Amino acid sequence: MAGNSQRRNRRTSNKKGATVGSGGQRRRGLEGKGPTPPAHMRKGHKKNRLANAQAKQSARRPAPRRGGPKGANELVVGRNSVVEALREGVPANTLYVQQFLDNDERVREALQLAAERGLNLMEAPRPELDRMTNGLHHQGLVLSVPPYDYAHPEDLTAAAFDDGEDPLIVALDGITDPRNLGAVVRSVSAFGGHGVVVPERRAAGMTASAWKTSAGTAARTPVARATNMTRTLEAYQKQGLMVVGLAADGDMELHELDALEGPVVIVVGSEGKGLSRLVGETCDFRVRIPMPGGAESLNAGVAAGVVLYEAARRRA
Repeated sequence: MAGNSQRRNRRTSNKKGATVGSGGQRRRGLEGKGPTPPAHMRKGHKKNRLANAQAKQSARRPAPRRGGPKGANELVVGRNSVVEALREGVPANTLYVQQFLDNDERVREALQLAAERGLNLMEAPRPELDRMTNGLHHQGLVLSVPPYDYAHPEDLTAAAFDDGEDPLIVALDGITDPRNLGAVVRSVSAFGGHGVVVPERRAAGMTASAWKTSAGTAARTPVARATNMTRTLEAYQKQGLMVVGLAADGDMELHELDALEGPVVIVVGSEGKGLSRLVGETCDFRVRIPMPGGAESLNAGVAAGVVLYEAARRRA
């Protein structure tokens, strides 16, 4: 018995440390460190240094940027409206079609145009379309138009200077009808202008209606949004642009204005109220369009077109 007790108490090994595995240390040591980060994120890499330098420069002077406040998608409702929007190239993303819809020529054309442009086609029950359109008479077709991607006012002058041209810009003050905005965009495109500036609030925006009126020219003529129109005009003046306001009681007539030959921004007010007080005071010149016929004022789109034509004629 004593011998058995001694054998039980006897140490069988003099080794120190763990004797059961490594606790996973060796396996973790063999694991990879993940994918190699891109060049601009690797410290010391040329692209990383360039990215850091650009970030510091952006912090000192914000670069021209695109975009204003993003809103919800706009809905174009009804067969005729949807077909017209698709014909004019309004930038849409989804066409909703009512389930079991009676097929007529407009429906077939809408489906064909949407397919040619690669739009999403979604079939939905009528109650769902009623809910989407708040009960409007959609006739089984609803087109979803994403929010317009507005430029920054500085983008317009930057593009002109990059091309070695004197900026020719139209600013709209108090224009609330999107069809007027679309007409101005069309005139700017026709006469070689560099873009349109609109206020961020209480003004027409680039809706589907404005796109249709522009007859597709909105795709190549940028529209910028100004948080404060007066400050935007002052910033243009610091860049060397003359600010010309159109007013029925202007100090000179259009043909007397030599500023149209150089960098200029033309400010058009509303048909009824004209230029707002602060914007009018910011203008370098207040110009009137002579109208022998005796009309008191012109539609904003027509007035902008007249001045843009005169500017293009002189520049040519």
